[in-house]
Amino acid sequence: MATKSKAADPPANRLLGLLAARDYKRLLPHLEPVELEYRKSLYQADKKIDFVYFIETGVGSLVNTMANGQAAEVGTIGNEGVVGLPLVLGDDRAPTSVYVQVPGEGLRMKASLFKEELARSATMQVVMLRYVHALFNQVAQSAACNHFHSLEQRCCRWLLMTRDRMQSDNFLLTQEFLAMMLGVQRAGVSIAAGGLQRAGLITYTRGNVAILDGPGLKKLSCECYGVSKREFDRLLGV
Repeated sequence: MATKSKAADPPANRLLGLLAARDYKRLLPHLEPVELEYRKSLYQADKKIDFVYFIETGVGSLVNTMANGQAAEVGTIGNEGVVGLPLVLGDDRAPTSVYVQVPGEGLRMKASLFKEELARSATMQVVMLRYVHALFNQVAQSAACNHFHSLEQRCCRWLLMTRDRMQSDNFLLTQEFLAMMLGVQRAGVSIAAGGLQRAGLITYTRGNVAILDGPGLKKLSCECYGVSKREFDRLLGV
């Protein structure tokens, strides 16, 4: 169990930081620090959502599983957002699952209490809907990116996005998760990461990434990294 204070000021989660002071103050007694271990399930497809999670560090993966068991990552959630968006839109379940792919820490609260606080605050509703819009834009940009841009460009984009969320140049990123992000087999990850290592931009050993040259990664990345970042900053603040 995490031991950090519930009342981080300013909040490590960008979405909590956008809330009006009175809204944040009401949420504080209900926010429980949690460790976000690798592969921890945050909610499961077609099952009632019991908790919302405000990620502080780490990355949650929004996953769609096919009838044959194959799974694809369709969206990611980091310290800019909240896990449990169906509750914001008036539902309590979804056809997708969310689990932790990059471990970290966060705060959780019971879904029932979150819905109560959301119902009593129009200002909180606006903040949450802005995030819904930002996440929709990320998913749409990713769909276009997967269609038009090279594997190397997309790999650079995801590494930069993960670094932003972790606020560190060093983080755990398994081949399995990176393959899901990029929509390729693990062999494709080895090819892309190997090229970036030979260029002196990263080191990647046993799932541990160290970014050595951030500006170099940005030059190789497609425009989608900048587009997504500008949208998140526009909607959620820098």
